[in-house]
Amino acid sequence: MTTHPPITIYTTPHCPYCHAAKALLKKKGVAFEEIDVQDAGLRQQMMIRANGRRTVPQIFIGETHVGGSDDMHELDRRGELDPLLSQQ
Repeated sequence: MTTHPPITIYTTPHCPYCHAAKALLKKKGVAFEEIDVQDAGLRQQMMIRANGRRTVPQIFIGETHVGGSDDMHELDRRGELDPLLSQQ
C-alpha cells in the first residue's frame, strides 16, 4: 500500500461538492479524515485553518491547503494532485 500524507476534508452531509471531492479521493485510493462542520466549533476550526474560507469542502493534504473540490479537481487535471498525494 502506498503511503501518503494525512488528508483532511471538512464537509457537510448534503454538500454535492463534498461528495465530488470525496469521490475523487476514493478513486485515487487514498484514505482521508472527514470532519463534519455542522458543529459551530468545528466550522470555526476549519475557517481558522483555511484562512477564513467558509465554504465546504476545505481540503488539506498534509499541511497544504488545497482549497475546495473545484481546486482539487483542477490540480488533478493539471497532473499536480498525484505528486501532492505521494509526498511525505
